[in-house]
Amino acid sequence: MDALTHKCPNCAGALTFDPNDQKFHCPYCLSVFSEQEVSDFEQAQNAAQLKDTPTEEIDEQTESHTENEASFDLYYCSSCGAEIATDATTAATECYFCQNPVILKGRISGQFLPEKILPFKIDKKTAQTKFLDWAKSKWFVPKAFFNQQQVENIKGVYFPYWLAHGRGRAEIKGTGTTISVWHTDDIEYTETKQYQIHRKAHFIYQNLIENALSKNTQQAMVEGVQPFPVNEAIDFHSQYLAGFFAEKRDIEFENLQEKVRHKLVNYALDDLEETIAPMATMTEDIKEGSVDEITKEYVLLPLWLVTYRSKLQKNKVYYYAMNGVTGKVKGILPLDYKKLGLCSLGIGIIVSILLMIGGYFFI
Repeated sequence: MDALTHKCPNCAGALTFDPNDQKFHCPYCLSVFSEQEVSDFEQAQNAAQLKDTPTEEIDEQTESHTENEASFDLYYCSSCGAEIATDATTAATECYFCQNPVILKGRISGQFLPEKILPFKIDKKTAQTKFLDWAKSKWFVPKAFFNQQQVENIKGVYFPYWLAHGRGRAEIKGTGTTISVWHTDDIEYTETKQYQIHRKAHFIYQNLIENALSKNTQQAMVEGVQPFPVNEAIDFHSQYLAGFFAEKRDIEFENLQEKVRHKLVNYALDDLEETIAPMATMTEDIKEGSVDEITKEYVLLPLWLVTYRSKLQKNKVYYYAMNGVTGKVKGILPLDYKKLGLCSLGIGIIVSILLMIGGYFFI
């Protein structure tokens, strides 16, 4: 199956997306294009190709593509013709031979076509700087962690998510008690008040983010770089994948629907509780909610990923994620136990000296 590479209208070089100016750059002739310019050029090319292709051949290609797109893990680079082997969820990668960006068309078409994409706003160089600044702010990180080759391996990846939007109703009803105590001279007064509390509301929540990729074993780390400014997401165009990696979803929204309903109701009840003044006790007679409607959008969100293999800890692998828009970093840094031990020893020596000096003056 063929892979797609968005090519320069001037020289046919492979285009890449630049987060700095949100445009598409050709590294060969240095041309720069907007998304609209690339789309217009490709539409004109496709129209010319269809005009010159017999109808029977088009039907055969369409049928073959429909039958095989979900099962094929072997693609052919459109730049050099090399075979590209991928796993079942890879949607964009690079050719291992010519290093040109390639997009696997069958993984981002039909039912797997994303509705929205949030383009990268942080380029690779800036991501490297931000990651190192974050790591340098921590103590006892091994020197090898800051190796230039280490940060050069940072990769920009679009991960698949579901954006859920819901509306419904929530209600809290019960009895609240407040207790006030004060003193006048030697007399203590206690005042107890009871309130009938009733809160009822309709709610609408937008952009609840749910992971759509089961193989993302470091999900807690990825969730740690949220929130994403999903209101800035735009209609999906495959050009924005050029120069980055991307994953295709393998979790359908139907499998998440009950989880989403539960979250929406809990958010609504928490918001209602915040409208109730602090009480000494609260007896709830009713605390419930329901969801009347849920809508969804399939969206790709940008992340910079780094891995580090610690030779000091039997090749233990550490994973890091950075929000591709805000630059927020999440991950657990390795410790240089030699540095930590020397520091602890130094602190112990200083404390001992101070205690000895203090003891000398108080004798």
